[in-house]
This record gives sequence, C-alpha cells and structure tokens, in this order.
Amino acid sequence: MARSAKRRLVLGVDFGTLSGRALVVDADTGEELGTAVHAYANGVMDERLPGARKPLDPDFALQDPQDYLDVLARAVPLAIRRAGAAPEEVRGVGVDFTACTMLPCTSEGNPLCFLPAFRANPHAWVKLWKHHAAQAEADRINAVGARRGEEFLRAYGGKYSSEWFFSKLLETLRKAPEVYAAADRFIEACDWIVWRMTGVERRSQCAAGYKAMWVARSGKGWGFPSPDFFRALDPRLERVVAEKLSAELLPPGARAGGLTPAMARAMGLRPDTPVAIGNVDAHAAVPACAVTEPGKLVMIMGTSICHMVLGRTRKFPEGMCGVVEDGIVPGFFGFEAGQSAVGDIFGWFFENCVPAATAREAKRRGVRAPDLLEAQAAQLAVGESGLLALDWWNGNRSVLVNADLTGLLVGMTLATRPHEIYRALLEGAAFGTRTIIEAFARQGVEVSELSACGGLPDRNRLLMQIFADVTGRPIKVAESAQACALGAAMHGAVAGGIYPHIRAAAARMARVRKKAFLPDARAHAAYAPLFEEYTRLHDRFGRGACATMRHLKALKSAARRSKDRLRN
Repeated sequence: MARSAKRRLVLGVDFGTLSGRALVVDADTGEELGTAVHAYANGVMDERLPGARKPLDPDFALQDPQDYLDVLARAVPLAIRRAGAAPEEVRGVGVDFTACTMLPCTSEGNPLCFLPAFRANPHAWVKLWKHHAAQAEADRINAVGARRGEEFLRAYGGKYSSEWFFSKLLETLRKAPEVYAAADRFIEACDWIVWRMTGVERRSQCAAGYKAMWVARSGKGWGFPSPDFFRALDPRLERVVAEKLSAELLPPGARAGGLTPAMARAMGLRPDTPVAIGNVDAHAAVPACAVTEPGKLVMIMGTSICHMVLGRTRKFPEGMCGVVEDGIVPGFFGFEAGQSAVGDIFGWFFENCVPAATAREAKRRGVRAPDLLEAQAAQLAVGESGLLALDWWNGNRSVLVNADLTGLLVGMTLATRPHEIYRALLEGAAFGTRTIIEAFARQGVEVSELSACGGLPDRNRLLMQIFADVTGRPIKVAESAQACALGAAMHGAVAGGIYPHIRAAAARMARVRKKAFLPDARAHAAYAPLFEEYTRLHDRFGRGACATMRHLKALKSAARRSKDRLRN
C-alpha cells in the first residue's frame, strides 16, 4: 500500500507486568497499524535476584529497569517497521506503566541497581506494583495519618496501601538505609522512563495523586503532606519531598519534552518527537474505552482489575485507590479502585489444581483444559456448586486495603469437582467488583454501566457474563485489544498537538464493540443470597472480627525466617 506523506501517526508504549507493548496508531482514524511485544528478560523477580543464590523475602516482587529500556530499543522499532511508518510521520509518543512501580536512582536518572555496589541489594531494584512486603509501613502511615487527620487519607478512602509509593519508600529507609541515603530520587517507573526518553525529569500528576499522597482540589494544589507529617512518620523523612522527589508535576497529555538524539536513534524516530507525561496503565485505558463522562465504570481486566469511574464532584468512597481532580479526564474527578488478583487467581488454579483426569479428557476432546473447565462451569446453575470464594489470593486492594488478607474457599466436600471450584473463583472475582460498585454508590458515585478491556474479556466469555449477572449491569467491551497502549498513543496525540485534549482524541480514535454482555434478570436475582454470604465472609475475615488470615501469614513468615537461619 502506498504511504501518504500526510499521515499523522502516534506511538503508544504500554509497560505491563511481564512485557512491554508498542503500538502505532493513525491519529485521524484510530486504525492500529503496527504492534510489537517484548517480554522482559527477568520478568517478575519474586524468588531471587539475577545470578543470586539467596532467596528474596516473602511478598517481594521486583523488576529490572533494563527490561524497560529494551522495550524501547526492540519493540518500538519493530512496531514502526510493521506499520510501514517513516520516522517523520510519528507526531507524538505516550507511555503508560503499572503503578505503583517505583525505583531509586541517582540525580542523572541512573537506577541504583545498575551500580555494582548495590546490585545485590533487593531494595535497589524496581519495586513492582504487587510488591507487598511494605504492609507494616502502610500500617504506620495509616496510624500516623489518622492521628493527625491528614487530608490524603480521605482521598484514599481511609487507608493508604502497601502497594503505593511512600509505603515502599519507608520500607527502603527502614530495611536498607544505605540505599535510601544513596538515592537522589525515588521515582515512579512511568516518570523514570519519560526522563530517560527526554533527558528531563518531569512527573505525572496522575501517578503522584493516586499513589504518592499528592492532593489537589478545585484547582488549588495542596501538594504533598507537610514535613511535619513525614517527621512524625520517621524523623529521617522530614525533608523527603524536597530531597528525594521533584515538585514539577504535569497532567495527563502534557508535553514532557522531546526525544533525545540518543533515544531517537534507539527507537527509530526523529529527535525532539514530542513525548507525553507518563501515565498509569489503567487511567490511560479509560478514554481508549470511549469513556469520557461520568457513570461508566471501566474495568481493566488482566492479572488484576483496576476500576475507574469519573464524577463531577469530589466524594470519598471507602477503600478507593484515590480521587484526583483531572486525574483521568480533564474536567472531572477520577476515582480508582481495584482487585489485587483476578487473572492471576485463574492462572494459579490452572497451574496447580487441574487433575490429570481433566487434562486427559481435554486432550481427548481436542481442547485446552481451561476451555473444558469453562464449558463445564457454564453448565452449572447459580449456587449449584455449593462453593463461595473470597478473592484475596494477592491481598485486598479495595475496599479493605490490606495485603495481609489471603484467599478463602468455603463449601468443599468429597464430591467437589474442579469446574465447580473454577466457577466459584470466577464468581468471587465478580462479587469483589460488586462490593466496589456498592461502596461507590453509598457515597453518591453512581455506576450505570460497565466497560471492559484487557486480556480477560476476549479469553473468557463466561467470566464476563457472570460479571454482568452479579452486578446487574451491561458490559461494553473496547474494540481495541490493546486499550492501554491505545490510550497512551491518544495522550501522545494530545502532547503532539494533534488534539487539544483527550476528549477530542477519544472521539476520533476510540471505539467499543457493538455486542455487549447483558445481565440476565433471573441470574442476578439468584446471585443475591450468594452475595449476601460473600459480604458476611468479607466482613468477618476482612474487618477484624477474625484475624486468622493475618496470623497464618505471620506464622508462615516466621517459619521461613527460621528455616533460612538454619540453612545459613
């Protein structure tokens, strides 16, 4: 096909949990022209560091920033070639990242884990979003914040998470003070990669607002908590904002700078190509789902789920991950909540709980074992399994905000079969989302319909139908299978001056599929008593009446430490 010199193309780069994806998009039509994926060489490091023999402590989840640079050097040029694009046709670049994913670095942006002196120190590496080893630090932040009446706690629905920025930073200070002292900056990965691309350190209001206690209201920047709060948290943190962060924050779609000559060569683009300020993956996906107005909750469904909804006024739902003015779409308050594991739970089940007989039957039928289990689970009536699951295999993000909570499956007998367990896990995930929707509704943040994107909507139709039936709401699905990367590209189009704001970009570039998942009224009614039981278990194990999960986790950690001491 002949290439038009008038094409206006944009590039989106989506940095996920296991890989990075580059996507080239026509900014005038939304057509996706070329894509490429680069799997991280070191993936998620939750057992040991590269080349190390010593195991990592429990709940660690680290990454290597070199993997992110390799995405730019390998996936981006390949996506551009597949799109048949000339460098001058690419008018803007946007990036999105999982969050909170943070790292310590020097004043030049060099990660401490790149330095020989810190290579063997786990706290010098990237702490991924699902690094959950900072729960004790989160507990202290919540206690000090509540005692002082800090405003940021209201903006996080009453609790600050172990997954977020200052929990991980405080963990580093307490457990590796030498890393804290050596770090000139602690920075979100989305901001770090933009710094490497442009040579300029500028940070995202989105990431700071949702993960790092930065509060803005009605156009008046309240900024980070005061030095008095940080001194109360730990005297060594009194000047942490001035000494370890950057106060220059920009909103989504703002131009952070242009590609440096070296980065332009590595990526196959022109120097000074506009780069948008870094974004959080879930937030970038909202306009890519054609959602730019209140009342529509977007679910980014993959290893976990992020729930995003817009509102006209500032509200404080329990256990939300944050509310930030202009944090997702300009002109609205953006609310975030989430579930720490969804696809990860199903992956755990398929890897560890599928018996040989099921695998043999799937092979006989010429299908995959997950497909066989889905078909069998779809034949069950609501409640027929007799099972109920709490979806906390990776802790609870919303509404309880506690990484020490663990999964629970109730109702098993000697007659229980794998497809029944699988259906209970699907239903547990849907009950978790309904819990979040009802927490929003109690505070006046209404949700009339759902939109979905990510890997799960295409792979699991039963899951989507259960979500519709449990929540009683229709679910629209984004046309793009790469909504996060598309959203990043859309913000690149704004940074590149093609569109004045993200709403205009969404009007031209985003689409949803014609066929939606519609709730079945009878199934919705049948789920009501099951959801009541879910809520009863949720509150008993999650709100302090029963501390068994936390006690078991503490005993597990103590046993592992004792075992390691004996080995050494």
